[in-house]
Amino acid sequence: MSSEASASSENTSYGRSDLPDTPEWQMIYTIAPPYILILSILGLLFNSFVLAVFVAQRDHLTVAEIYLSNLALADFLLLCGLPFWAMNILNKFEWSYGDAMCKLINSIIVINYYTSIYTLVMISIDRYLALVKTMKARWLRRKRYAKMMCFILWLLGLFLSLPTMIHRKIKFIDKQNTTACILDYANDSPWKFSHQNLMNVVGFVLPILVIVFSSWNIIKALSQRMENAAFHDFKDTKAMVLIFAVMLLFLLCWFPFQVLTLLDTLCDLNVLDETLWSNTLDIGSQVSIYLGFLNSMLNPLLYVFSGHYFKRKVNAIYRRVRHQRRGSDMTTYQRSVVSTYVNRTEQIRHVVLLNPKDHIGL
Repeated sequence: MSSEASASSENTSYGRSDLPDTPEWQMIYTIAPPYILILSILGLLFNSFVLAVFVAQRDHLTVAEIYLSNLALADFLLLCGLPFWAMNILNKFEWSYGDAMCKLINSIIVINYYTSIYTLVMISIDRYLALVKTMKARWLRRKRYAKMMCFILWLLGLFLSLPTMIHRKIKFIDKQNTTACILDYANDSPWKFSHQNLMNVVGFVLPILVIVFSSWNIIKALSQRMENAAFHDFKDTKAMVLIFAVMLLFLLCWFPFQVLTLLDTLCDLNVLDETLWSNTLDIGSQVSIYLGFLNSMLNPLLYVFSGHYFKRKVNAIYRRVRHQRRGSDMTTYQRSVVSTYVNRTEQIRHVVLLNPKDHIGL
């Protein structure tokens, strides 16, 4: 595919050189903008709530919750940029926010993707250490190390987004009379092939292998514990249900995106006929990325409805707020009582201390 006609290597191009005015594209122009805006608003509200709970309980977070808060932060930042995406589609890919925003918004999406999936990797490793290597690796499961790993994951995401930062740019497309924000690779440049392989291998295959390995061993460990009721902790099982649900949701939302990235690569290698697959990739690249965005909105709902420990933290915050309000009300009441008592005492004291002779003299 030509650099102008192709979707980005992560199937997130804002425009192609030969966008057809077909019913499929009209549906995208009509449905995608309100869908993305609603998703953004709800996702920002949900993730703000989750982050507020984690921040309020920051001194009591477990290692897994530190990683989950990192995931919520990545989702929040992604959702902040989606309204620009929605308006861009509404304008039929006419980009009007400048070259810097073109690079920034798309880079945030790539950073979010890598940070999210490798945060899930760290969560799976942490659960593996906690349930399979309980005694041997206890020193590795320290909160300080978890926070350091979160910082490293952001640096990794930033590094892996460099191809997007370099090649994303605004370009005028003659056939569409549109100034679009696209990934503009040089003709026959190895950059696109490298970027797509990076997304498939580093961004999906390797993380999934680690997650599958950890999850399989965790399931075996939990099964053995369930056979011995004395060592079985139901809370551990509920915590693992949440972790597995978060991982499964990520895979369901982003798997189509990865498949289309692979198909795009096969077209570039002439393994697949580009003329046959072009329209499928055009439409699919849009739909798959919108499905990926949905993951950032749904994650907080999993914490609320499936997270036993998260619910406990919310209840703890609620009880603390109620206690503070009661304490504040009681303090105000006590001050009122004390003030009244002091005033009356002063009045009585004044009467008692008066000289009786003064009264007789009157």
